[in-house]
Parts: sequence; structure tokens; C-alpha cells
Amino acid sequence: MKIKWFGHSCFMITSENGTKILMDPYKNTLGYKLPEEITADIVATSHDHSDHNYIQAVKSGFVHINETGSFSEYGIEIKGVETFHDKVSGAKKGKNTIYNFKIDGINVCHSGDLGHTLNSKLVKEIGNVDILLLPVGGGYTIDAFEAVNVMKQLNPTVVIPMHYRTKALGVVGLIFDKVDKFISASGLQAKEYTELELNIVNIKDYSGIAVLKYD
Repeated sequence: MKIKWFGHSCFMITSENGTKILMDPYKNTLGYKLPEEITADIVATSHDHSDHNYIQAVKSGFVHINETGSFSEYGIEIKGVETFHDKVSGAKKGKNTIYNFKIDGINVCHSGDLGHTLNSKLVKEIGNVDILLLPVGGGYTIDAFEAVNVMKQLNPTVVIPMHYRTKALGVVGLIFDKVDKFISASGLQAKEYTELELNIVNIKDYSGIAVLKYD
């Protein structure tokens, strides 16, 4: 599979047979910009905020996944697990859905705007995680230290940080911490990639933190 980061919490995963899964597309108001002619087969949105659910950006027909439960689309198994955008059971910012996708035999977990660490029930419900897409910047989500806790709870082979401060965000980014804070707190090795291309055979070659560049 190929994993491309479009900034914020938005990723495109392309399976070995060419199926495209887009996660948390945003409205172009952040400083990041999505490709003009973006297409996808499956679009998953973790919650109803315009920087995570702007499905109008997609220029093709697609299956929209925006709820909890188990789904099977294009041969991809998807599980949506209810969590919260804050530490007070959604009272301030509402609910958040964590999705665990089984793509090419690899479990890819997108945490959305997770606002709290997990309990044992949630860890069990989410299930096995090989690649974890994890917010680390704080502000509106878990911060670097809480992200390390969630990483340890789910125990993935590869962690891809998201939702942190970058130059593209400009002054908006001052709300968030840089990714360096998470890397330092994790104690893991981090490498940069333009795009991640891996499979069930070579995934361990990418163990640790994979920081994807925003073009």
C-alpha cells in the first residue's frame, strides 16, 4: 500500500489493487490545500468539523463512512469505534470515531481528533493495529505525552504523526506543538518520507515513527 499525507489529519491510502481510501478531507481554510482533482473510492470522516469532513473536495463517486460499526467495502474491512474529541465524554467538542482499516492484510488505524487516552475496553474494541495515524499536537486533541500513552496502548509497528504545527499552517499552527515534541517524548527513532510504500512483508523495516512530508 501507499500512504500519502495531505496535511492536518488527511491521508490517502492506495491499496495494492488501486483502491483509494481518503481520510478526513478538509476545507481549504487551514493553509493546507488538497489536490484539485482528488478522487477516492472510500471516504472516511471521523467527526463533523469542516477541517475533517469536507467530502465536497472529492471529485468522484465514493462510499462515505462516517459512523461506528463494522463495514466491508471494496474488499476492505473497516471498524469504527466511538471515542470523544475531549476529556469530558464529548461535552465540549462532541464525539470522535477511530477507524481501523484492514488493507492488504495490514491494520491501519486513524485516530481522528482523539481527545483522551484509551481505556482497556476501547483498546480491545479497536483491535490489532499495525500502523497508527495519531494526533500529537495538542490544542484540540491529545498532546505529545498523551499521544505517547495511546501509542503504547495500541502498540503499532509504525506510527505516523498528524495534526501538529507545520509551516504551511502559518499563524493558525501556533495552536499546536511541533512534531519534535512527540518524537522526543516517544524515545523512538523517527524518519522522514515523502510517501510511505510498504506491505505485510517489509512493514518492520519502517518500525518506529514515520514523519510524512507535506508537499
